[in-house]
Amino acid sequence: MQDDRIDPTVPPSGTGCVECLATDGWWFHLRRCARCGHIGCCDTSPSQHATSHARSTGHNVIRSFEPGEDWFWDYLTEEGFEGPTLAPPENHPRDQPVPGPAGRVPRDWERHLH
Repeated sequence: MQDDRIDPTVPPSGTGCVECLATDGWWFHLRRCARCGHIGCCDTSPSQHATSHARSTGHNVIRSFEPGEDWFWDYLTEEGFEGPTLAPPENHPRDQPVPGPAGRVPRDWERHLH
């Protein structure tokens, strides 16, 4: 059964949050748009770019982009679910720090989380 919210052939847009990298920002965890591959930061992150991407594009399904996590989330139904294997890579590089990226995370980063 095909799910039009998900395109398993599209690779991720990179190894970090697109907007954070462009603005010298940082993230806590990363999320991948299941439709277009956009990598954004999670809702715990200061800028919450994954949710912003979903709102602006209508791409409402994300998948975790963290090593060892393969869950999907639908912003419309607010439910998690299992989905197909997506085009590689399935997560950010294992040597990439969390939070990240290296060199941009403030010492008091925990105070900035949502």
